[in-house]
Amino acid sequence: MELINCKECGRMFGSHNGEVYCSKCKIDDSAEFKKVRAYLYDNPGSSVQEVANQTGVYEALIIKFLKQERIEIVEDENAILSCERCNKSIKTGKYCEVCKAEIKKELAQAAKSLQDSKGPKAKYHTQNK
Repeated sequence: MELINCKECGRMFGSHNGEVYCSKCKIDDSAEFKKVRAYLYDNPGSSVQEVANQTGVYEALIIKFLKQERIEIVEDENAILSCERCNKSIKTGKYCEVCKAEIKKELAQAAKSLQDSKGPKAKYHTQNK
């Protein structure tokens, strides 16, 4: 367990498995997400502003849910989310599908390059006495 500050409220807490939010913020986030999800279930295609006005959830938090791929924009073109790499309009997440594939390929090549630069693994022998 590691002591870290909550990414949301700054409160110090014991992090397990790389968690970045304290238990209070996770509960609050979960409650807000449930409001948004329920509203969108009954009102598909609503704008971020409509959802915020009707649920009381901040627009910034709704956009965070979009970037986390927890919800998705219905329209093909939108002015809310764009790929952080190429600026193409996207429905959810941080990157378009093309950029995701390119990033994945680049990471695989970098990992292979690192592995190749280490050279062959040394072999160790133990002597029995």
